[in-house]
Amino acid sequence: MQLSVFAQHRNENQKRPKLVIGLVVDQMRYDFLYRYANRYSKKGFSKLLREGHNCENVFINYLPSYTGPGHACIYTGSVPALHGISSNDWIDRITGSSVYCTQDEKVSNVGGSLKSGRMSPRNMWSSTITDELRLATNFKSKVIAISVKDRASILPGGHFANASYWIDDSLGHFMTSTFYMPELPKWVSEFNAAAYAKKYMSNDWTTKYPISTYTQSTHDDNAYEGKFTGETSTEFPHKLSHLKSSDIKKTPFGNSIVLDFAKQAIEKEQLGNRGETDFLCLSFSSPDYVGHMFGPNSIEIEDTYLRLDEEIADFLAYLDDNIGENNYTLFLTADHGVAHNPQFLIDHKMPAGFMFASTLKNELNNSLQKEFNYPGLIREIGENFIWLNDAGVDSSKAERKKIVESVMNILRYHNEVHFAMDMSQVQQSIVPQSIREMAINGFAKNRSGDILLILKPGWLDAYSKTGTTHGTWNPYDTHIPLVWFGKNINAGTTSETVYMTDIAATLASMLEIQMPNACIGKAIPKVYNKDQR
Repeated sequence: MQLSVFAQHRNENQKRPKLVIGLVVDQMRYDFLYRYANRYSKKGFSKLLREGHNCENVFINYLPSYTGPGHACIYTGSVPALHGISSNDWIDRITGSSVYCTQDEKVSNVGGSLKSGRMSPRNMWSSTITDELRLATNFKSKVIAISVKDRASILPGGHFANASYWIDDSLGHFMTSTFYMPELPKWVSEFNAAAYAKKYMSNDWTTKYPISTYTQSTHDDNAYEGKFTGETSTEFPHKLSHLKSSDIKKTPFGNSIVLDFAKQAIEKEQLGNRGETDFLCLSFSSPDYVGHMFGPNSIEIEDTYLRLDEEIADFLAYLDDNIGENNYTLFLTADHGVAHNPQFLIDHKMPAGFMFASTLKNELNNSLQKEFNYPGLIREIGENFIWLNDAGVDSSKAERKKIVESVMNILRYHNEVHFAMDMSQVQQSIVPQSIREMAINGFAKNRSGDILLILKPGWLDAYSKTGTTHGTWNPYDTHIPLVWFGKNINAGTTSETVYMTDIAATLASMLEIQMPNACIGKAIPKVYNKDQR
């Protein structure tokens, strides 16, 4: 039978790339594309910017801005209210149990430990762009997701992934769960047997270049940074050999082992060389671990990005050699940004500060007990939410509305609290409209807290006075990079504001497949050129 004109056109022009690669750099602020640019090589970040399409003003449009929601949003094109990954951890308002975003007691470990293996994407309500690619090709496309962090692999891979792999909690081996397969493929077992993590961790972490050249960072030994176990100062070199092999995730070498493993996946699974478009999801989570410990103004972060630039340059060369220069499409983005250490800002005369959730929780519980004659009415304060103790509220016979009003009244006297939003009355909250919309987008039914705290700029819901964290609406946490590169991508820049939700929508348009089933994003038309396909 003669092919239709449409089918002939599609076959002749190979409209879809052979391979799509998603690169998510965990905790990469937008400005990291440029902060160390004069030290980047011409073949890494600079090549992506020079030959690809750079979306300059990409923002997260929900709260809170954490890893789980970020990865889910990138690949679903949706927000927590719709995809269900409200944060990294939440309290199930129906069962009362604490939930980790990818935990699944119905599955078991394949490799690694049982605790690390009881994981799947089942808590995510919606499909991903990777799921939609599998559906569009009648499951002929392969989807493989890789990270040192479980949620950063599981959520991008989606519900139909052929495999999602993450690092175990001890040996530094890649593992998965029975959600995906009954046993590890031979090539994964062979990779683990080669003990890559142990080899990387047998050497000290020293700076890639002379330490005197790291002029974009605070001096090496300072009070703003955390320490590895056994260290007495924050100075280089950092001795690693006494740490667990799985602690590779806390060093820049976590990025290295992800790319070592990714190359093996491409080769052994024949990704991009099977006649269908495949999808490889890679998340570089080590910058997040390093950033939390040392902060964004540290030599450790500068060194991590200089090394990652080199790794990306090597990976692009590998893709050119093994997939073909015009046969793959790649995007690079981040799941969230990061704030400066508040004490660092204070010492440089910028208003900032720390809010410690445990202290606030004790204060609120003491006040509420006096008023309502019942202990522990606040169950948890975390990831910017205050959670009432639902069982306690019922037992106290106090009206939930009055308890919330009492909490809100106490918070008015906390200078660090810019706004406190009663999520049952969120439309009436007197806050800027853009922040109110982010709060609504981030509120997942039965998975979000009762009161959302919006702290003043520079303030952190902190767990330590060293290092840093993220999770807020502020640009340092929600302005992220997005660079497109490869087949069908128009070189250039988009300066208009776009959102994280637009990534999956753009991919769907480029691949001519259905958007994920909860996608609210819009394709970014300047990024790609259909006439080239």
